[in-house]
Amino acid sequence: MFGPRKSLDSVTKHAEGHALAKTLSWPHLIALGVGAIVGTGIYTLTGVGAERAGPAVILAFAIAGAVCACAALAYAELATMIPAAGSAYTFSYAALGEKVAWVVGWSLVLEYSLACSTVAVGWSGYLVGWLTAAGIHFPPELLAGPHAGGIINLPAVFVALGVMGMLVAGTRESATLNIILVIIKLVALGVFVAFALPAFDGSNLEPFMPYGFGSTEVGGEKRGVMAAAAIVFFAFYGFDAVATSAEEAKRPGRDLTIGIIGSMLVCTIIYMLVAIAAVGALPYQQLGNSAEPLALVLRSLGQPVAGHLIALAAVIALPSVILVMMYGQSRIFFVMARDGLLPRSLAKVSPRTGAPTRITLITGIVIAAVAGFFRLDEIAELANAGTLLAFIAVGACLMVLRRRAPDAPRLFRCPAPYVVGTLAILGCIYLLFSLPSATILRFLAWNAIGLAVYFAYGWRHSEVKRQALPA
Repeated sequence: MFGPRKSLDSVTKHAEGHALAKTLSWPHLIALGVGAIVGTGIYTLTGVGAERAGPAVILAFAIAGAVCACAALAYAELATMIPAAGSAYTFSYAALGEKVAWVVGWSLVLEYSLACSTVAVGWSGYLVGWLTAAGIHFPPELLAGPHAGGIINLPAVFVALGVMGMLVAGTRESATLNIILVIIKLVALGVFVAFALPAFDGSNLEPFMPYGFGSTEVGGEKRGVMAAAAIVFFAFYGFDAVATSAEEAKRPGRDLTIGIIGSMLVCTIIYMLVAIAAVGALPYQQLGNSAEPLALVLRSLGQPVAGHLIALAAVIALPSVILVMMYGQSRIFFVMARDGLLPRSLAKVSPRTGAPTRITLITGIVIAAVAGFFRLDEIAELANAGTLLAFIAVGACLMVLRRRAPDAPRLFRCPAPYVVGTLAILGCIYLLFSLPSATILRFLAWNAIGLAVYFAYGWRHSEVKRQALPA
């Protein structure tokens, strides 16, 4: 019903010229995770979340983090058990079958490509704010897409293409640069908390839940804690990008566990501190209307220099998120092509760098185009839908493989796997249906297109099916 499954033995065996080079160790993987997680979500979606939930955006961050923690535990077990590129797509292929794997992979394409585009748009907002504060002005038509009365968001396009160039240069070089960018981001957020937390005013938290807990329609917009959780959820994922690097990890058993769980712990602590400091220092109504809420808080507190530096740090360091997400996107495409579900010619790696150059170029151009013409909030919501489906699949894979392959080596064992897997699935389903109806319809349309592509090409060229045919 769900198509053929890959055997656990075959998942890590690849033809010459189609295997990725092992170049990453655990510091690179933690930085990949933190680099992906700490980005537009905390720098810009803090304001979007405050608009939807009021001060209870703090609670929205906690709920989204709890759901992601369950998914992270499942990812850690599966990534160390199946150390191959492809993350949730590869896990689903081994546990649930080819058709489910295709839907998950197609959804991951949506997740990573739109996440990259969202961050590029957020980066553009910080760049424009920083340049304007410095007295530098550009034509507004080149700073926003058609939805905002412009022609194209040129800064977003440029940053996407620049990151693409870095990835083409090689995985290890990109990952090392990412470590530097991550350090800049963490220092900047530490500076923000140090300035904003002393200005905490309890009256800014009243009323704490102006739109209630559940996700409800208010004035044509989804409001409430769960509506905010469904959007700030974007701020947490990124640890799954670590799982896409499994094939390139030098010691996957140790390195992947540290990378996935370590990055989630670090980022959850950071997010709670930043959210409390931001909402406590400034009324949520002001935060909700800003494309650069953290810099706005500092400027409102009479710290223009610190606000300027925070915005500059975002401009310098947010490209690390684009780098990690584009990296993850290219690996998903690469593995789908290697499996024959997309043209296998795309699954070639560079003899010099051991990275999939061709697929990276295609990925970067598509991401730049989306970033140039679409709105940040709509992109983020649609990216979240793809991620939530992938997390649901990973929760199911965890439980299916515990039952189907109980004795398979597991270098990290998720505690209470059936409880964790069930909580991940139920939490993600709830968040998925907390998204706007239009987003869910777009997501269904995207997967309808994906299934058409699969039946037109993928199922006839599947490498697993080909190998199963009698000689």
